[in-house]
Amino acid sequence: MADAPTPHAGTDRVLTVPNLLSVLRLAGVPLFLYLLLGPRADGWAILVLMLGGLTDWLDGKLARLLGQYSRLGALLDPAVDRLYILAALVALGVREVVPWWVVLVLVARDLVLGLCVLVLRRRGYGPFVVTYLGKAATFQLLYAFPLLLLGQGEGWFAELARPFGYAFAGWGVGLYLWSGLLYLAQFVLALRTPAPRPATSDREAEPHRGGL
Repeated sequence: MADAPTPHAGTDRVLTVPNLLSVLRLAGVPLFLYLLLGPRADGWAILVLMLGGLTDWLDGKLARLLGQYSRLGALLDPAVDRLYILAALVALGVREVVPWWVVLVLVARDLVLGLCVLVLRRRGYGPFVVTYLGKAATFQLLYAFPLLLLGQGEGWFAELARPFGYAFAGWGVGLYLWSGLLYLAQFVLALRTPAPRPATSDREAEPHRGGL
């Protein structure tokens, strides 16, 4: 079962190495979208997406190695993932690579969960704890997008990439929606649980996973 939403965790530090990497990754989102919709330079767009994936892995690794957890990082890291997915979905919808109903369903999922987070904040909770299923869904989609783009070309490589792209997309959409249902279950559980008391010590403020 997915972890339940936890109270605000981490520290108020802003200038950390993981946060700088997340900001760098965030700066790549408009560039990624421009490359897909402007010159349609799919190769460069895929390179930006790959660099985004590398910095995503690296900032999490450095946060653990350096002990540089922060509230900003906990918010920024999944938010940038969502923005890359949104940018890719919009671009692929405009280019008629994926149907618009898929775009609308996935965007609606994130909007609903965003509203849930606002409600949880009013009750003293932080954002949802990122689950492995949610991360797997995100990675499936981020693998699907470059394969779908490569599949728009011609030749044997495009023919090979196309079915793999749709396979990753199918699994990614399914897991993305399923993880959304699990986050909604966390939301309902939080509403049925008394709001947490504010942390009174540094020890209580440490980031953690688990129940409410």
